[in-house]
Amino acid sequence: MSDPLFLSLWFPDFSGPEMLPHAFSVLQQFPFSAQRPGISYFALHPVSWNEATVVERRFPGGIDPGQATLIAAEQVHDDYAYVFEAHWDLWTPDASNEKWVLEPAVVKFIIQGEGFDEGSFRQTGHIQIDFGLDSYFLQPETELSEQTRAKIRDNVAKLVEFSTKVEKSSGASARLLWSESEESLAQKLIARLQKVQ
Repeated sequence: MSDPLFLSLWFPDFSGPEMLPHAFSVLQQFPFSAQRPGISYFALHPVSWNEATVVERRFPGGIDPGQATLIAAEQVHDDYAYVFEAHWDLWTPDASNEKWVLEPAVVKFIIQGEGFDEGSFRQTGHIQIDFGLDSYFLQPETELSEQTRAKIRDNVAKLVEFSTKVEKSSGASARLLWSESEESLAQKLIARLQKVQ
C-alpha cells in the first residue's frame, strides 16, 4: 500500500528573517523537472491550516526559486506557513506497464514559522517536503523486469541525492525521511531494493 512520503528539516534558528533564506537554500538543491521547471505555485497561510490563504499565485511557466522567495518575503511572519510547489522528473510506467516514461511529479515545500499552527513544526519540521506517494520509489504494483529494476534505482537515487544535498547545504540541524504508515519507510525501501538486486 502506498503512503505519502516526506522529508522534514529542522534548523537551529528559524526566526522570521531566517525562514526564507533557509527555504531558498533547500529549493536551490532541488532537481527541477526539465518539462515543468521552476516553482509553479505559491500560497501563504496565516496562523493555522484552518485559516483561508492570504496569497495564492500560480506560475504556469514556472519561476526560479529566487523569484519565488522574493514574493514570499513581502510578508514574513513567524505565524505564517509558505507553500511552494514544483515538479521533478521521475520514471513512471505507462498505462500498459510495458514502457517507462520520465514524467513531472509534484513536490510541495511547506515552510512553517515557529508560531504557525501552535508550533506544529516540532513534529513536521520547519521545512516539510511532501514528495507525494512513495509508490514512485517502490513501484509495488509493477512486475520486476531489468528495466523496472533500473528505473526504481534511478528514482531512489534521485531521492537520496536530493536528501543528501539538502543535509549538507541547507544548514539543517536535523532531518527525517518518513511516511504516514506505521511501517518504517527505510524497511520498505530496503525490502524493495533487495528484490531489485
